[in-house]
Amino acid sequence: MSALLSTHGLIAGYGDMRALHGIDLRVDPGETVALIGANGAGKSTLLRAIMGLLPVAPDMIRLDGKPVGGSAPHRMVREGLAIVPEGRRLFTGMSVEENLRVASEHAADPVAEPWTLERVYALFPILKEKARISVENLSGGQQQMVSIGRALLAQPRLLLCDEISLGLAPKVVREIYAALPEISANGTALVLVEQDVGLAQRASQRLYCLLEGRVTLHGQSGEIARDAISAAYFGASHALD
Repeated sequence: MSALLSTHGLIAGYGDMRALHGIDLRVDPGETVALIGANGAGKSTLLRAIMGLLPVAPDMIRLDGKPVGGSAPHRMVREGLAIVPEGRRLFTGMSVEENLRVASEHAADPVAEPWTLERVYALFPILKEKARISVENLSGGQQQMVSIGRALLAQPRLLLCDEISLGLAPKVVREIYAALPEISANGTALVLVEQDVGLAQRASQRLYCLLEGRVTLHGQSGEIARDAISAAYFGASHALD
C-alpha cells in the first residue's frame, strides 16, 4: 500500500533551534498512528511541520508521493489535512455552530461520505444542544468536541490530533476516544499525539515514540512491550536506572 503521508529525514525547528532531527514516518490511508513521547520530544513540532506551519524542504514531506514540504497551511487543508491543535484555539465570541461552519468555507473534497453539521452533532450530541452558545461558555471537553468537529468539516483525509485528552476528565476522554473509530470508518487517517501510552496503544494500529526530536521506537501498537516503550520514551540508560 502506498503511503498517504510520509516524512523523509524531516528536519524542523524554530529559528536557530532545531527540534526535529531526521524524522522518518508514514501514515497509510485510513489507519491510526500514535505519537508518544515526553514533553519537548518534538511531537507537536512534527504536526506543525506536516501542516505547513514551519518551513521545511519540499522532499521532506510527501502526500500521495508528491513533495509538499513547506506548503502553506491553506494548501494543506485543500489537499485534505486538518489539525485539532493543542489548546483547541476556538474563535471566542462565536457560537458553537459559527465555529463549526468556519471550516466548511475552506474544505477539501470529501474522502467518502461528507461531514456535515448534522453528522458532527450525531457524533457529539451535546454540541447540538449547545449550538447557539458562545464557545467560551462550554466545558473543556465540549470545547474539544467543537475543535474536532471543526476539523472534520474541513473534510480531511488525514486528521492530526494534538493532545486531545489533555486536561480532560477521564469520562470525557473516553467519550472523545469512542468517536475516533467512526471517524476512521469514514476513510480518514488519524495521527494522535498522546501522553497516555496505554490509551495511545489501544487507539492506534502503529506507534512512534519520539525522544529529543528523534524516533526511538516504531512498530505495531499491540505488539510493543511496555519495557521497550519505557526505554524509548525516557532513553535506555534512564529506563534502566
